[in-house]
Amino acid sequence: MGVLGGIASGKSTAARLLAGPDGVVISADELAREALDSPAVLERVRARFGAAAIGPDGRADRAELARLVFDAERGAEGLAELEGWTHPLVRDRIAERLRAARAAGAPRIVLDVPLLLENDAQHGLVRLCDVLVFVDVHDAERERRAQSTRGWKSGEVARREAAQLPLAVKKRRADHVLPNDQGLPELKEAVARLLPALRGKSGHAR
Repeated sequence: MGVLGGIASGKSTAARLLAGPDGVVISADELAREALDSPAVLERVRARFGAAAIGPDGRADRAELARLVFDAERGAEGLAELEGWTHPLVRDRIAERLRAARAAGAPRIVLDVPLLLENDAQHGLVRLCDVLVFVDVHDAERERRAQSTRGWKSGEVARREAAQLPLAVKKRRADHVLPNDQGLPELKEAVARLLPALRGKSGHAR
């Protein structure tokens, strides 16, 4: 299963619920953090963005990097470089975890990959998904959550999503939609309704 949705929509929570206790969630964000903090990438980050991009703990300062690479005027080139260093590592690690999950006979494998559609030409993961699930949350609520839980400034969600496919496109590509405006109880109920409909679905060509 591939999970789609906007920033701060609850995709990771939905992925865990869809996988259930016996399933496997493969999180691109988790793997990206590992890749970013690898020695080779940290060296490139320091050389390209300066010592301020490295935190006192020796890891990448993600807030500083985000400020630089999502800058509307000068960030695009830096973002492309950063993704060029990390994305190949993330793709390799996703493939490794997919192989391991299949070998272990995991009943459900859920891909929590924020740019699942945008980067499909590079990773080819969409065709491996039997179903795509879109987590649906109104823009104002996502903005509120990002400010509340991440400390983001007003407009930051829209600024970052400007480089992604429109949410309307992602929603159209999805096979199922999970409402999540009201929070965890609503999302749990939606997943509970959806899972029985997904049983037996496999080999869906995309």
